[in-house]
Amino acid sequence: ADEAIKGALLFSGAKLTYHEDGIKVVGKQLKGFQFDATDCPDLFPPLAALAAFCKGETQIKGVHRLAHKESNRALAIQEEFGKAGIKVDLTDDLMTIHPGPIQSCVFSSHHDHRMAMAATVLGLAGAKIEIEHAESIGKSYPFFFDDIEDLGGKLK
Repeated sequence: ADEAIKGALLFSGAKLTYHEDGIKVVGKQLKGFQFDATDCPDLFPPLAALAAFCKGETQIKGVHRLAHKESNRALAIQEEFGKAGIKVDLTDDLMTIHPGPIQSCVFSSHHDHRMAMAATVLGLAGAKIEIEHAESIGKSYPFFFDDIEDLGGKLK
């Protein structure tokens, strides 16, 4: 998944530059993309968050892999992103994300660390996103919020 995300970013029109200490991603005019996440289902929440900022719809394949994660991520993404104003359609094995203005909401992470991180990204758009069970991030990335603030993100 760490490598696969690069492909999704490039498909969206982001520019990646490689540096000694990491990769810099710049995306000023992102566009909707198609991506097969069957072999990297953990990417669905961050890809859905990326898609929320793209112009045009995004389609992600591999929904069947999401039912037995920390939550049923397909349904959780559809429900919670919907609260934030982002319509998500589920058809067979395909998730389609329709971008739009991010709206303030109370976003349940469903006790799922990846959902909580995706909600944080949505909140960086300026809309107030209150994340229920945000502490679930500790499962995989305990310093996530610190790193977001270090990058200039405003959290409360």
